[in-house]
Amino acid sequence: MASSQSDSPLLFDLPVRPDFTLEAGIMRDGHVPVAGLDEVGRGPLAGPVVAAAVILDPERIPDGLDDSKRLSAEERETIAQAIFDAAIAVSVASVPAAAIDATDIRKASLEAMRRALHGLCVTPRYAFADGRDIPPGLCCPCRAVVKGDQRSQSIAAASIVAKVTRDRMMVRTGGVRPHYGFESHVGYATPRHRSAIAEHGPWLRLHRMSFAPLRVRDEVEACAADVPA
Repeated sequence: MASSQSDSPLLFDLPVRPDFTLEAGIMRDGHVPVAGLDEVGRGPLAGPVVAAAVILDPERIPDGLDDSKRLSAEERETIAQAIFDAAIAVSVASVPAAAIDATDIRKASLEAMRRALHGLCVTPRYAFADGRDIPPGLCCPCRAVVKGDQRSQSIAAASIVAKVTRDRMMVRTGGVRPHYGFESHVGYATPRHRSAIAEHGPWLRLHRMSFAPLRVRDEVEACAADVPA
């Protein structure tokens, strides 16, 4: 079984931007190559949770790597392309809304990261995963890194790839059902999205029916159906 390690850094330990310190340290111990893992899409009311695994080439690390949330959409697109061009290996995996509803978002997120790591064309000897949890069933030892996308360039790269991939998926989905406005909110609970759900109802298999307010709506409708006319 792959060994695990977790940490919780103090705020003043965080670098201004992520660097390659964590990766370099573990590589000196003989663990080469090293992968970064991250996911995006825990909070939306619709769509999959998407994870990415990235093995960076230490000699060709793209400029501008950072937590995807601290970058503009244009910056993410540009840097994502640089990652695909320069990285040793990149893998993306997703878990759909139905599977999220069948388990929970935490388990689905960890499963997406597991699939992403196992999808790499090069087998890593070590992995760094963003957050506090280690995805189960990995093929190598892994360390959970709190605020990892702000500390590790490998995790930051995975964060960017996952975010760009999921946004593209949701924008294309918006072209199929334009009244939901997925191209603008990519599934998050914005006023426009909530209004569209209220008017058109949820899109089954895309909306997460276990999430409030969809779960509440479903329960209310079920109760109303039980009331005699």
